[in-house]
Amino acid sequence: MNIQQIRNATLVVQYAGKKFLIDPFLAEKGAYPPFPNSLRQDQNNPLVSLPVSIDDMINDIDAVIVTHLHLDHYDDAAKEALPKELKMFVQNEEDANAVQNDGFKNVEVLQEDTVFEGIQLIKTKGEHGRGEILKLAGLVCGVVFKHDTEKTLYVAGDTVWYEGVQEAIDTHTPEVIVVNAGDNQFLEGGSLVMGKDDVYEVHKTAPSAKIITSHMEAVNHWTLSREELKSFADEKGISSSVLVPNDGESYKF
Repeated sequence: MNIQQIRNATLVVQYAGKKFLIDPFLAEKGAYPPFPNSLRQDQNNPLVSLPVSIDDMINDIDAVIVTHLHLDHYDDAAKEALPKELKMFVQNEEDANAVQNDGFKNVEVLQEDTVFEGIQLIKTKGEHGRGEILKLAGLVCGVVFKHDTEKTLYVAGDTVWYEGVQEAIDTHTPEVIVVNAGDNQFLEGGSLVMGKDDVYEVHKTAPSAKIITSHMEAVNHWTLSREELKSFADEKGISSSVLVPNDGESYKF
């Protein structure tokens, strides 16, 4: 497999001969206002430019996976750029209806036993925060990829560390795990995605897995920088397991 960090939670995953685009957030730098009630109210989203052209990114894409419909995972630029015949996987019927209303013709709801071109795609649970903020954040999912010729990959999506993530790791024993680790927050309500302590819990649960950290430094409400996470991984002695890519960087497994 090859996993390329694009920007925010957007990834290009090449797996068992197929190319997947995950959580496409494709607008030009500064196209949208900042998320309210959070840091950096003077900076528009996305904070950084795409590291590759949209044409290069979506060339030969076999399927798109949208873990949920928040703007920074599925935006107007993606709706415009992606071919409407492209296979689109979403988490539930509500999201499927919305994506179909955007003109996409080949939309499927992920299940725990979805198979696409011989690749098993297993929907996993997530919690987009803790406590009261969950009601505002809404439903999210992750996905596990399995194929006889590949290592097992778990893309956790917009979730904090909680028992559902532990359950996914215990059940599927992924060798590669992608976590959204910018510790994004509003001024109240706490973490919406993983912070450094959450990443450490993932490592302790899957000590032999390679952990790739995504969703960093791209939208205004991030609170954990790449450098701080790298320093934390060094302190804990886990920097060989926790990979902190720059936008555009990729890894082969």
